[in-house]
Amino acid sequence: MKNKVQLITYVDRIANSGLVGLKQVLDNQLSERFSGVHLLPFYFPIDGSDAGFDPIDHVKVDERLGNWDDVKQIGEAYDIMADLIVNHMSAESKEFKDVLAKGKKSAYWDLFLTKDSVFPNGLSDEDQAKIYRPRPGSCFSTYRLADGSEVEFWTTFTANQIDINVHSKAGQDYLNRVLARFHESKVNLIRLDAAGYAIKKPGTSCFMIEESFEFVDQLAKQANQLGMTTLAEIHSHHMTQIDIAKRVDMVYDFALPPLILHTLFSQDATALSYWLSIAPRNCITVLDTHDGIGIIDVGPINGKPGLLNTAEIDNLVNTIHANSKGESLQATGAAASNVDLYQINCTYYDALGQNDIDYLIARAIQFFAPGIPQVYYAGLLAIPNDMALLKRTQVGRDINRPYLNIDDIDSALQKPVVKALCKLISLRNNQSAFNGEFSMSGDQNSLQLIWTEGLNSAKLAVDFTTKDAEIEMKQDGQVDRLSLASLL
Repeated sequence: MKNKVQLITYVDRIANSGLVGLKQVLDNQLSERFSGVHLLPFYFPIDGSDAGFDPIDHVKVDERLGNWDDVKQIGEAYDIMADLIVNHMSAESKEFKDVLAKGKKSAYWDLFLTKDSVFPNGLSDEDQAKIYRPRPGSCFSTYRLADGSEVEFWTTFTANQIDINVHSKAGQDYLNRVLARFHESKVNLIRLDAAGYAIKKPGTSCFMIEESFEFVDQLAKQANQLGMTTLAEIHSHHMTQIDIAKRVDMVYDFALPPLILHTLFSQDATALSYWLSIAPRNCITVLDTHDGIGIIDVGPINGKPGLLNTAEIDNLVNTIHANSKGESLQATGAAASNVDLYQINCTYYDALGQNDIDYLIARAIQFFAPGIPQVYYAGLLAIPNDMALLKRTQVGRDINRPYLNIDDIDSALQKPVVKALCKLISLRNNQSAFNGEFSMSGDQNSLQLIWTEGLNSAKLAVDFTTKDAEIEMKQDGQVDRLSLASLL
């Protein structure tokens, strides 16, 4: 995988087309900007209850987008990341429908987790209290079988997402089929979606327990044998990211987005500097994704101190709500469905109050931080909160999941802030120093991020009090300096 900037996008939401149309956008409007692309779920169906993360058929491309040959065509020119949804599948799948029809006689009975299969002696109040919940409500959903009996199936996220028993032969066969299909279709980076929830064990939190690490480790080795790299998607305490980074090829730096916001809001770089000094180096960096802005990743958990304290987190959240003129408040928590306990639903651009220089500083820090940067399609084009889509769907995350067409892309690419961001992307892609050694310095109100490879170097210096930010590049004996403000 190339150490250059990658794009994150839905296939159908960026250009109102399928895989063929997406490749045309990558080759034309976005030419030479991205070395790879994270194709958000393109499996059948793309418009389920969780925007593709509840596949009815994980090894079938939704026909409205194209087919696996179209995926392979993109893979011929770009690195491809695809989601391996390891924790669950749709209640509408043929496998689960077979279970509802035949009960324990179904060949797929062992594919799914029930309350009884995890707690054969019953679920005690003590065990119930220990289970970590990413969303409000119970982690079980009751389904009636054809014979009239009722069974409580484990549903970590929604009642339509039935959790898989990854330890069963049926579960292993299922995941192996998906891995094989990815390998055949030139997918070379696999995002292990919701991997932290895949293992359930009585008496534990059922989230990122030791057995979870072992499962992720084993799955990573399987993918490596097929020539694929694995990326673990874990929202948790920042020390968990450091631990999991030792077990997989790559992790997300989910602490970076809220820490950059905190730094810009407070003009205090202390927490950000500390994190960059200890953060995993084998990471993907993001500011925005198809999900919300993570808060749990920087906060205290179960008595363990966070990168930010409670007061700092409260200020972070309230400032996002104020900067977005209350729009994020309408999309977060109990205000909309698909609620999360640990994320704020808002575009990153609106979280910064659509302040162009703050946005460029945030992106520059992302690009200079250790890791391979990914830029979400809405963030690339500085698209504001989609309040019309939120109102129509009442799905909180849709505030940051706009449907765009070619005219929208062409228009957005003319915005000064987008032109400036594209220049930053080009800089990050073309400076050899980013393949070298990382170092940093600074004080409470300033930060210098430096990459050095031989005689070549790239340095970002930011004063958070004045919002002055300058990049200095030394390559092949030539020295160039530019201020981020000049890009606008």
